[in-house]
Amino acid sequence: MRLEPRESVALTWQLGAPFLAVIASMAICSGLILWAGASPLSAWGLLLKGALGSTFALTETLTRATPLIFTGLAAAVAFRAKLWNIGGEGQFYVGACMATWLGTGMITLPAWLMIPFLFLSGALAGGLFLLVPTWLKTQLKVDEVVTTLLLNFVVLLVVNWLVFGPWKDPMAMGWPQAAPVIDQAMLPVLVPKSSLHLGFILALACALTIWWMMRFTIWGFEIRAVGASMKASTFAGMPVQATIVRTALISGGLAAMAGVSELCGVKGYLTLDLSPGFGYSGIVVAMLAALHPLGVVLSATFIAVIYIGADSMSRAINISNYIADVTTAVSLLTVLLAMFLTRYRIRWK
Repeated sequence: MRLEPRESVALTWQLGAPFLAVIASMAICSGLILWAGASPLSAWGLLLKGALGSTFALTETLTRATPLIFTGLAAAVAFRAKLWNIGGEGQFYVGACMATWLGTGMITLPAWLMIPFLFLSGALAGGLFLLVPTWLKTQLKVDEVVTTLLLNFVVLLVVNWLVFGPWKDPMAMGWPQAAPVIDQAMLPVLVPKSSLHLGFILALACALTIWWMMRFTIWGFEIRAVGASMKASTFAGMPVQATIVRTALISGGLAAMAGVSELCGVKGYLTLDLSPGFGYSGIVVAMLAALHPLGVVLSATFIAVIYIGADSMSRAINISNYIADVTTAVSLLTVLLAMFLTRYRIRWK
């Protein structure tokens, strides 16, 4: 057996392979549901009903998808340039910290100015934060996988110190949380009596903007070229280091915007459990989307459907909601295998 690169891949196969991979992953996980003593058809039906079966369920799903779109875009942009940013979780909290610092009364503006100001400030802070491991990569050849991953824990320790110390809300009855942001900093609700907020629209706008940039601008071409071959890009006279720095600013800024969105749109105040792992899940979202910015919206929604629906399914038929984690992991593996088979064919001797 040997692997042979494909000269060309049909568009239908490129688009259909991820969907077939997801279906295959659900078929594999159906075996686990059978093992647990339930009907797979009933389980998947309850999962879809719990995630999409009502206005409330749909808005909860889209609310969960919002930070995943931001962090998925952050990973997709960075990975496209071969900048392996595993620090989305830390950058998420950097954005949330910046929104807390500026949005709890330090600066007071009308809502139509306050909200963009917080998003821009958070994005700038997240981008600059990612420049630290980027500088280590470009100047000292330090592996950014290690530095970005370890910086996640550094940020979490700082947040822990803040919510237990100088930022602790005296009105929180001893709970470790920061003071709530002012009303002008809270994102408007899109659907009455739901948690779906303006951050979802901003996430979609970012996905469209990143897609347009990657496809139609010189910056996007340079990012794709550097990711394809750094040596060839250098030989062609492209500003490789400047492109990597620019990519880091965009990637870190997007991950930080997820933190601002979640803080100002859902929670209202900073806590250690603000993110259940959105930064790490963003990597899964980006890989499921094959690093395509518009595909990130679909994959983020898929992950949100799985997690929101799994809670409802678990309560209805008494199956552990950890099936959501298993389904996500299996989906990632099957999609990676499908992407591999779109680039290579297997030849049998």
